[in-house]
Amino acid sequence: MQQHDRSPARGEGLRTLVRGARALGTAAVVAGALHASPCAAQAADHLRIVGALGALNQYTRYEEPFWTQLKTLSGGRATAEIFPFDRAGIRGQEMLRFIQLGVVPFGTALLNLSSVVDVEIGAPDLAGLNPDIATLRRSIASFRPQLQQVLRERYGSELLAVYAYPAQVTFCAKPLSGLADLKDRRIRFSSATQSDWVSALGAIPVQVPFNEIVANVKSGNVDCVITGTMSGNTIGLHEVTTHLHTMPVNWGIAMFVANGSAWSSLSKETQDLLRRELPKLEQAIWTEAENETSNGVACNTGAPSCVGGRPGRMVVVRPSAADNAKRQEIFVRNVLPAYLKRCGPRCTQVWNQTVGSSSGVTSP
Repeated sequence: MQQHDRSPARGEGLRTLVRGARALGTAAVVAGALHASPCAAQAADHLRIVGALGALNQYTRYEEPFWTQLKTLSGGRATAEIFPFDRAGIRGQEMLRFIQLGVVPFGTALLNLSSVVDVEIGAPDLAGLNPDIATLRRSIASFRPQLQQVLRERYGSELLAVYAYPAQVTFCAKPLSGLADLKDRRIRFSSATQSDWVSALGAIPVQVPFNEIVANVKSGNVDCVITGTMSGNTIGLHEVTTHLHTMPVNWGIAMFVANGSAWSSLSKETQDLLRRELPKLEQAIWTEAENETSNGVACNTGAPSCVGGRPGRMVVVRPSAADNAKRQEIFVRNVLPAYLKRCGPRCTQVWNQTVGSSSGVTSP
């Protein structure tokens, strides 16, 4: 297996630019950012990329290998360097802004974190909207043209790919048989739409950083946790919780975006190559998201089919007919109205023409 440099020095140049951009509030600090690497002299195009979360399989197995192999893929015409945003000193909420400024020439922005700043773009992954990956695909397809337009008009940037991450499900330290049992429990959430979902269940939303989840379950600060099936296993959540409700609350969408100037500075050959190859990477990551969702359940419950995870002994709770009816009710009555209220009047029209049309749930 090819080994990649993960030394602390890697990405220090970008971290310096990020600190300068924060301090000065201007893109002037990024002069020369696109050509600062010594690798740039070795190829016609050199891309500097900030990827998604470095601990996830989508980064280690797909994003990082794709870009480190760009030189071979392009026949030496292009090279790239990549490191994850959580090791580059960038908060997820800032990614689109830094891409707009050129601090990040090419970057992977998480949809739910980006929607903290620009609420509209969170539309295709609202809590309770997509109970399976097929529905998620339809939601993304219906909203993708709007997402392209928003990125071009508001951020001067180009959408190059859309990645999916595994389903966000509910781990609980107390027994449950369905969604109704979650009432009054303290539940960890990670986005505004998840908070809307938790509140609508009659539960108490508690915001906890990912790296503090297990400690908060052990201390009793939270009773349940919404997170990815396999990411929960990775941090040992299966060792401190007992029941796993497998209904996807939502998923996790990421956008691979190019600063407009950085994109236009690439040769036509490199642009054509990326337009041809990035859809293949996108499809591979979507397939991984689907596989990892089911594999995470298998590992947390100790099923023989578990691959790459740590076997647990959790009790799996599949969504009942009552749960599915409750999901639809909460989405229509609570989650969607809360999203549209945060987003503003124009978003109702956008929703109805895009995701609302594909899902059959429109708003007056």
